[in-house]
Amino acid sequence: MAGNEWINGYLEAILDAGAKRKEQTRSHHLSSSAKFNVVMELQKYGHDKEKEAAYSPTKYFVEEVVSRFDDSDLHKTWVKVVATRNSQERNNRLENLVWRIWHLARKKKQTEWDDTRQLLRRKLEQEQGSKEAADDLSELSEGEKEKNDGSNTQGASVDNSNAVDPRMNSIVSDEEDEEGEKEHLYIVLISLHGLIRGENMELGRDSDTGGQVKYVVELARALAATKGVYRVDLLTRQISSPDVDWTYGEPVEMLSSPSDMEDADSCGAYIIRLPCGPKDKYIPKESLWPHIPEFVDRALAHITNVAKSLGEQLSSNPSSPSIPVWPYAIHGHYADAAEVAAHLASILSVPMVMTGHSLGRNKLEQLVKQGRLTKNDINSTYKIMRRIEGEETGIDVAEMVVTSTKQEIEEQWGLYDGFDLMLERKLRIRKKRGVSCLGRYMPRMVVMRFFSNPHKPMILALSRPDPKKNVMTLLKAYGESRHLQELANLTLILGNRDDIEEMVGSSATVLTNVLKLIDKYDLYGKVAYPKHHNQSDVPQIYRLAAKTKGVFINPALVEPFGLTLIEAAAYGLPVVATKNGGPVDILKALNNGLLVDPHDQAAISEALLRLLAEKSLWLECRRSGLRHIHRFSWPHHCRLFLSHLSSLVVHSSSPSLSLSAQRGPQSEPLSESLRDLSLYFSTDSPDALATESLIDSHRLHRIESSSALSFSPGHRQRIFVITVDCYSAEGTIEISNLKEILDKVTSVDGLNGRIGYVLSTGSTVLETLEAIQSCHIDPTRFDALICSSGAEVCYPWRDTSADLDYGAHLRFRWPGDHVRETVTKVGKLDGAVDDDMVFDETTSSAYCLAYAVKLEANVQKADGIKQRLRMRGFRCNPVYTHACRRLNVIPLFASRSHALRYLSIQWAIDLSKVVIFTGEKGDTDYEKLLPGLPKTVIMQGFVNTGSEKLLREEDSYKFEDVVLIEAPNIITVDKDFSMSDMTSAI
Repeated sequence: MAGNEWINGYLEAILDAGAKRKEQTRSHHLSSSAKFNVVMELQKYGHDKEKEAAYSPTKYFVEEVVSRFDDSDLHKTWVKVVATRNSQERNNRLENLVWRIWHLARKKKQTEWDDTRQLLRRKLEQEQGSKEAADDLSELSEGEKEKNDGSNTQGASVDNSNAVDPRMNSIVSDEEDEEGEKEHLYIVLISLHGLIRGENMELGRDSDTGGQVKYVVELARALAATKGVYRVDLLTRQISSPDVDWTYGEPVEMLSSPSDMEDADSCGAYIIRLPCGPKDKYIPKESLWPHIPEFVDRALAHITNVAKSLGEQLSSNPSSPSIPVWPYAIHGHYADAAEVAAHLASILSVPMVMTGHSLGRNKLEQLVKQGRLTKNDINSTYKIMRRIEGEETGIDVAEMVVTSTKQEIEEQWGLYDGFDLMLERKLRIRKKRGVSCLGRYMPRMVVMRFFSNPHKPMILALSRPDPKKNVMTLLKAYGESRHLQELANLTLILGNRDDIEEMVGSSATVLTNVLKLIDKYDLYGKVAYPKHHNQSDVPQIYRLAAKTKGVFINPALVEPFGLTLIEAAAYGLPVVATKNGGPVDILKALNNGLLVDPHDQAAISEALLRLLAEKSLWLECRRSGLRHIHRFSWPHHCRLFLSHLSSLVVHSSSPSLSLSAQRGPQSEPLSESLRDLSLYFSTDSPDALATESLIDSHRLHRIESSSALSFSPGHRQRIFVITVDCYSAEGTIEISNLKEILDKVTSVDGLNGRIGYVLSTGSTVLETLEAIQSCHIDPTRFDALICSSGAEVCYPWRDTSADLDYGAHLRFRWPGDHVRETVTKVGKLDGAVDDDMVFDETTSSAYCLAYAVKLEANVQKADGIKQRLRMRGFRCNPVYTHACRRLNVIPLFASRSHALRYLSIQWAIDLSKVVIFTGEKGDTDYEKLLPGLPKTVIMQGFVNTGSEKLLREEDSYKFEDVVLIEAPNIITVDKDFSMSDMTSAI
């Protein structure tokens, strides 16, 4: 038993700790008190040490025993204790203690085994998804080798993965006039937690107030000061609590006024604080998730109002309707804000930018490997699964993901279902060649690879291939210094080139001499000299050099200014620079490097060696540069930011979203309450999405009614949305329940058109109309029908055609028929039979792939299907409906909640004036209908069966992480409720 001496010592220490605690309690409960202390410590085991209020010796020794020793060793100790059992109390306590810890260790081992198996299954699924996608994209057919002419535009079979995104134009005029009309960009930044202000920032107050706060505030100021940017809004949560400073409760804070701007034609930057959740309470980011829909609704209302106001301010012709100035981009910082930005970008069709901080999957893997916490503990403490889904949602929508190094991309972003590095490269190549991506999408993240040992410090030079830049002297200094070659790599970014022999002038001479010197000194694997790079690659190159603790060098014979030196300093990179020209003043201000004579090869080598080898000097230069870079860095940072954004929208023939008071020339009049307010996309060639008219008699317009003319046209006082999923166990609509609901909700229609009605369902338009007719209700009483789980919107008072503008909105990243067979493949579990899930042509439409599902079929849950589609590069929303008898796969931007927000913009109605009637359960999108600004009435007794059991796995995030069921705008009524009694409540 000598090998168990450490265990025995730890157990004795645990008992001693228990005895010491026992002495502090009642002495006549000696044995039970000690046992209680041990049991309590065992129960506390697994909680994060950072959360501990005080040091616990018992906890420490329990953790040491569990983590350092095998359960077989514990079993040996237990056997020994039992064999030497006597009547002494301490021996009995020791036996009980060993037994408990032994079982705890076995449980921990089983948990680790289960987690390992789950991670392995997920890794295998990722590899399988990547392989399938790679196989589909591996060969280019003869027809694909030429660019597609885009002539096929009909139906769901269209592949628009390479098509121009249907994005809004946030610039006032699509074309500049002869004098060059100025751009007026409106940019929205989002940082959700609320502890943000322009002055006296409380950095380090808690985990939410790190360097990100300062970065976002300074970014907003700098963007507002950048030419072409008209207004910047930083949206955050409003907090009026005695626990925090009163300034966090101010609705608006001006970060920079127009008088501070170099460009007089600017509105400046503002912090906009929106009510979200309990206003009188600060909520940490882990608890903010149920409040996100409310923030989305309020942000949507704010952006819509600002867009309209800016359009009126900038209108060149006051007599004509103004065009709203929609955001140029929406930038979400951290996971929760990234999800908000994703929803807003989806609704408004504007580009989204995402910044990740301390990514969730990386944190989850680290905590699991440490073994201190189980997955359930991690999830309950950090809401980690909800956070991961927020980041996945951001990846789905984001045009640009702000990242830095190869390590971050591969080891952190590579953990996500929505990003696969190899698939991203294949898609990028296909897009460059102008061929189909088969409905797949991956955000692009670029890093540079060139060295045999990329971990060595990088000496970076970035310039034109011009003799005046003196690259030859630098290369000779490196080639003739054995110490430099052993210590560092050399990277030469010398513009873009194709065939050097076809180049003329001094550039060809410089590049030829570079290659000759590399060959002369045999520097292969030590020097990188890439042929091509984009402007968007430059920040990543600087970051990589700083990550390797490298040095930037500008050895030019004469440098008039030295912008690259400022760029390098902004990324924490010390510099070696010529002593001739602008670098003298720059280094005097930044004090972040060394000046050298550009003609002195030995001086260049010595300066580089000194900065690389003397770590204290390198660190001092890095800190000094970052400390003083505010004198130079923000304007350039903003130019880089806007240049990235311009690459997202400059090639877009974006349709314009208009809140004009006049209808477009091709539009039919709306019902009496809606005819003057319409959202429409002025596209040149909209998709032919119209379905056949089902009931011509329902094309009647009610605008002639005398009662309607007594009210201001274009305004409803309220909108009632009926979303009760009335399906029987067989998946058919329960007409009796639907009729009762419709009769109750529409019983207040005697208010002369003040209330509009919307029916939202997972059924098709045809099924919905037939169900309404079966209830003996005129379909024209409904202002809109949201059908196929949000994939179709139609207006039965006009006709049964699908809304063309909404269809154009959904087309973004919709893979169409490319995903059709993949759904049936990934949707079935092992052991499923062929007819468990079958594609149903009759209930499918242009933007909804419908599948018939057998009752109790062996199929994946909705989140499992979405995960596996993400792994293959498909961005879709799967929704189980009809009591689990049907699966609707709809576009990324389609959902019943998004369709409602779309209508709120179209009709210019405040979402707080919307009332949603729903059941106590329903389709797998049910939980997304509950939160937000609309009033929600949960009607009990109308839904016998729901599809929510196929929503997500048990180890995922919980319902309460999405919906705050005790929210004041959610009320529950029984089946016998009366609308007259409820009118005052809603």
